[in-house]
Amino acid sequence: MSTAKRTTRPVTTAAPISVSSREEMEGALRHLRRDPRLRPIIRAFGPPRFRRYDSHFHALARSILFQQLSGLAAQTIFGRFVALFEGDRFPRPEQVLALSVDELRAVGVSRQKAAYLLDLAAKLEDGTIRPHRLARLPEDELIAELTRVKGIGVWTVHMFAIFTLKRPDVLPVGDLGIRKGFERLFELGTEPNAATMVELAERWRPYRSIASWYLWRVLEMETV
Repeated sequence: MSTAKRTTRPVTTAAPISVSSREEMEGALRHLRRDPRLRPIIRAFGPPRFRRYDSHFHALARSILFQQLSGLAAQTIFGRFVALFEGDRFPRPEQVLALSVDELRAVGVSRQKAAYLLDLAAKLEDGTIRPHRLARLPEDELIAELTRVKGIGVWTVHMFAIFTLKRPDVLPVGDLGIRKGFERLFELGTEPNAATMVELAERWRPYRSIASWYLWRVLEMETV
């Protein structure tokens, strides 16, 4: 299954947090304000707001459950899934592995996604994927590591790198929202290809993750 064409507009209800520090975020915004196209977007929306996760497993499991569903339907199923477990924190991999596919199906998780969740939990539990080393992996190795899990593609890895690992310079060229954001911001008249996006985003290095957040916001504005 490929998630490369998925459109995403990350929620903005959480409190603002930095890429790695407040100072780095301020530096990123100063850098990006040099682009007159981004300046009004930054002024309109302020610093980026990212969702917080209890764990890497939480972030990746949520991505799997939300794949190819509307926000409301995905949130409903996600809530029912979490309600299967006691406590305020997201369940641990071993807790999920204690469930059967039928138990997951009973709360609305498709059979395919149930298999993906169990595969993710198993690979984290048996050490095939070691969460503590993910933050240190370069992008190509991070993609290779996480796409070993069924149901996780490059799009999911890019979202994980931006919103969970807080990497400052990721450009998710496979995301439809990003392509649409480029098209509108630069008045291209058509969706750009990956090479064009990389070229246009060169001015935003080393903060293309932050610029990407504003490209999603472009689609929420009546005028740019």
